[in-house]
Amino acid sequence: MSNDAILQILQDKTLDIKKVAAIYEENTNNLPIESMVAMNLSLRTSVYDSNLEKSDTMIALLEQLATSKSMEARWAVAKNPHTPLLVLENLAKDEVNLVRALVATNANTPAKILEKFFNDEKIVRDGLSGNGNTPLKLLTILCKDTDKMVRLRVAENKASSKAILEQLSFDSVEDVKKAAQKNLANQRTKEDA
Repeated sequence: MSNDAILQILQDKTLDIKKVAAIYEENTNNLPIESMVAMNLSLRTSVYDSNLEKSDTMIALLEQLATSKSMEARWAVAKNPHTPLLVLENLAKDEVNLVRALVATNANTPAKILEKFFNDEKIVRDGLSGNGNTPLKLLTILCKDTDKMVRLRVAENKASSKAILEQLSFDSVEDVKKAAQKNLANQRTKEDA
């Protein structure tokens, strides 16, 4: 079967996961196929249901794809909610900043890894500022970042404290101000409930 035909098949997120694994095994080191296998795994996940499609087969594929020479495969693994902690720890050291940035955005990345991203490149700090596991001490510093996108993500971050949100609700950038005010109102609603 041609590469194009295999790539077309892998676009189907309902394809049986065992077939996806078989395609991967038959095409190891074929970077376009490795990338598409990783994308297939991403398409199966849901931000609304963290256990959707989780299986031993998916975990095994994520572990294998994390060492791919394909940057696309590694970044798809970095953002996948089923990626094991050890894999996230390894990808946190990836030479490609986008891979590290996606580890920084992954809701399963623990604070001990996120803290290491604080002095990383802007794209990585962007991811860090929006992650609910980012320690409050870092969010307190990031809310004063010169980059408006970093401040916006802190303003949207549900882990931001009332003090941070109150400060950002007076930000000079309208989007940051509105996001902080909305998040602050949501926190107050939860307190009242």
